[in-house]
Amino acid sequence: MRWGWMAAGVLGICLALRMEYAVFAAYVFLGILLVGRWTAGRWAESVRVERWCSRAAAEIGDRASVRVTLWNVSERRVPWLLVEEALPIEALMEHPPRMQCQGGRLTVASLRRGESRAMTYEVTFLMRGYYQIGPVLLETGDLFGLHRHYRVCSEPCYVLVRPKVVPLLGYDLASRRPIGEVRLRHRQDEDPTRIVGVRPYQQGDPLNRVHWRATARTGALHSKTFEPSCVAGATLLLDMQSGGFARRHKARMQDHELERRLRAAGMNLGDAKIDGPDTVWVELAVTTAASLANAVVEQGQKVGLVTNGRDAADRIRQEGYREDFRSRTTARSRMLTSSAEERRRPVVVETRWSAGQLDEILDTLARLELNDGLTFAELVAESASHLPRDATVAAIVTSVTEEVAVVLGMLRRSGFAVTAVVVDRDEEEHLDWATPSEWAGYLMAEGVPFRQVRDLESLERLCAEHFIR
Repeated sequence: MRWGWMAAGVLGICLALRMEYAVFAAYVFLGILLVGRWTAGRWAESVRVERWCSRAAAEIGDRASVRVTLWNVSERRVPWLLVEEALPIEALMEHPPRMQCQGGRLTVASLRRGESRAMTYEVTFLMRGYYQIGPVLLETGDLFGLHRHYRVCSEPCYVLVRPKVVPLLGYDLASRRPIGEVRLRHRQDEDPTRIVGVRPYQQGDPLNRVHWRATARTGALHSKTFEPSCVAGATLLLDMQSGGFARRHKARMQDHELERRLRAAGMNLGDAKIDGPDTVWVELAVTTAASLANAVVEQGQKVGLVTNGRDAADRIRQEGYREDFRSRTTARSRMLTSSAEERRRPVVVETRWSAGQLDEILDTLARLELNDGLTFAELVAESASHLPRDATVAAIVTSVTEEVAVVLGMLRRSGFAVTAVVVDRDEEEHLDWATPSEWAGYLMAEGVPFRQVRDLESLERLCAEHFIR
């Protein structure tokens, strides 16, 4: 656009001074600008893009092959085209990285009429997540480099990577359940394998409760009574509030290595975000939740999940990927106004037993991201009225403050069976709890039993150890 204004200004000056040859040159330059602008737009619209990804779901460590195919569907040649496949920069630049890319996802091509060109690369998923592959950014322009035309095309695809599930050992030791037994105060569920006695038949009793031997002896219908079930599953409360993941240490990288990685991703050194939540710490908390859910389901019990994190699928669906902001102020106001309500809405998987319950929980954990909305205390207050009372409440937290201990104590005094699983990688494992640390003292004062997870090895032993009270 600035070239057009400059040419128009030169043309006006030449006309005022009656400079015939300069006027002719200005007209020629304006013609080149108009033709270049028109051809650049036509070239960009002449290209069609199709993406193929070998996976829609993957496990940690799996590779996915991606092929991007370009077609020139017009009757004219496209002299030059810069093609770039978009990948999440945050996942590539984290330390350690969440994913790695092998192969070129940036190329320059020239397409004849009807010609196609393919670009292939591989992506390795190093951590769980919900990864967006694409879209494709096309850049072209006129032959003189006076105009550039950009176009975003090809709908992105998404790959879901589930968290790691660690088998929990020790079911036959201190407790057969990883989060303790539940003593029911109300006979809501009965165990049909544990007969307590016999009572006279009451209207509405199903036929499978009729005790036929007692009926034959007495000549009157009698029904069997059963003991209430003492194993009723668990509801996992996972804290994914970004403030709870206060970073204990900073990742250190050499400046030249950081610059090399940033340049490869098309970023400047100032764009790098090294500070923030410890990625390994976050993943350990999610792995703990996934492993507990798997252990409960293996015992044939119901399980649910409540968390204050944010679902990546909801974020992508809400924010989109083709936002065209005219100013930084507009982008900031859009971000604050559109997503504030979503950030304060907990992610809930209802506590129940079904064949696909574990898959639903693992998929939710895979898409889960840190959130700056609800604190853990607010999450408990928001969801307490919806928690089933016949299931243990297992709170998975990384930072135990006095407020967190108080809300867990309130749940316990309200009749819930409450257990805290504290994920703390930097705290030394306590063997003598006669002199507990500050956070342990908070939980002990509220009468909340807890266990500590420091790494995958201690997670495996989670069921084999007695509760700390």
